[in-house]
Amino acid sequence: MSTRDHDRPETRGDVGSPAVRLDGTGSASSSTGVPVPCCTLDLAPRDEARLVAMCKALGNPLRFAILKFLVTHPGCITGTLVDHLPIAQSTVSQHLRVLREAGWIVGEVQGPATCYCLNPEAVGWFRARVGEIF
Repeated sequence: MSTRDHDRPETRGDVGSPAVRLDGTGSASSSTGVPVPCCTLDLAPRDEARLVAMCKALGNPLRFAILKFLVTHPGCITGTLVDHLPIAQSTVSQHLRVLREAGWIVGEVQGPATCYCLNPEAVGWFRARVGEIF
């Protein structure tokens, strides 16, 4: 490769379509210099805050494991989660609180125990927002 080839931005595109240039930073722009959108990101501030909170809650491997467990064990009580996870009951309760505050789960008190399940409205909302973005 010549020095000139090295200095020229890499381009990608189909025959007949405007070339997309990668400027060395990974950013894409068309041959007209207009940035090429990678996704649609038109969220209201309130929706964006909700989406960020839900993603943050999923960012912890134990909370993600709790959600996965609740998919296959709806109506699960805290004690069942404690038996399934390698952490103390107080830690499970803290993770459940984060998931509840983020909207992922709902809990219903049944005597001395709380029965947890996924919040179908929140799961549907999350799927729709992520689908709009990507």
